[in-house]
Amino acid sequence: MSRHTGPLFVAPALVALALLIVYPILYTGVLSFTNDTGTFVGLDNFRTMASSRVTSVAVRNTAYFVGVSIVFQIGLGTLVGILLNQRFLARGLVRGLVLLPWVVPGIVAATMWAWMFDSEFGVINHLLLSAHVVAQPVGWLTDPNLVMPALIAINVWKVFPFVAMMVLAGLQTTSPELYEAARIDGASFWGEVRHVMLPHLRPVLIALTLLLMIWGLNAVTIIYTITRGGPANRTLTVPIQIFRTAFESFEFHQAAALSAIFFLFALSLVALYLSVFRASEDAGRL
Repeated sequence: MSRHTGPLFVAPALVALALLIVYPILYTGVLSFTNDTGTFVGLDNFRTMASSRVTSVAVRNTAYFVGVSIVFQIGLGTLVGILLNQRFLARGLVRGLVLLPWVVPGIVAATMWAWMFDSEFGVINHLLLSAHVVAQPVGWLTDPNLVMPALIAINVWKVFPFVAMMVLAGLQTTSPELYEAARIDGASFWGEVRHVMLPHLRPVLIALTLLLMIWGLNAVTIIYTITRGGPANRTLTVPIQIFRTAFESFEFHQAAALSAIFFLFALSLVALYLSVFRASEDAGRL
């Protein structure tokens, strides 16, 4: 077999990657530095987007959505992962059921929760009214103060099973001798969690946090399907603003500039994630 055979086999994949990834990135870069006539305008598009009040709102909403989601995803996922690592009846079945939110397609989950949160016909308001917790229906998706927490709750429900499975996988590699030593020292279950499980899970949780941050920054399906960035831009995030600027306002060059900024920020997170993942792998070999 010729030494050129290998490159020939991967050439179609490389061409496809160039067409689907490299070309759009380069074309977006060109758009961000030009105007509608194709004239080079330098950083004008970047300045326009950076000085826009809507951009600042989108950035704050994105940071809020991602930050709060990660806190609850990591916290709930870690707790569930630890509990799933214990011995109890029908453990395999419970583990499978916990995964259901993760395997449900995003558009299906968004549509289901939009119906459940509906102020008139939603099952959540029906249950709260039946239990006399509230006196009137709550506008979960129309109240500016409640809509973002509602979307965060949906996002947490969707993603925490993935965290739980990663935590469970990390706990499976913990040496049983560590638990035995902790029990000999008189540690309770929560003592084992604090002094054995969590220190062992530290690299996993750091990598998960960075990965969830990358995913959260690109989360569009749930928010756009349910609220489309409303009401009054309370759920507007940077990806949705890019979409609106390009395909609703038809300001493709400004949208490209914001996309470039967002891409560089996400790329830095990917680089950080890869470095942390590589460091955790090296630590695992020691």
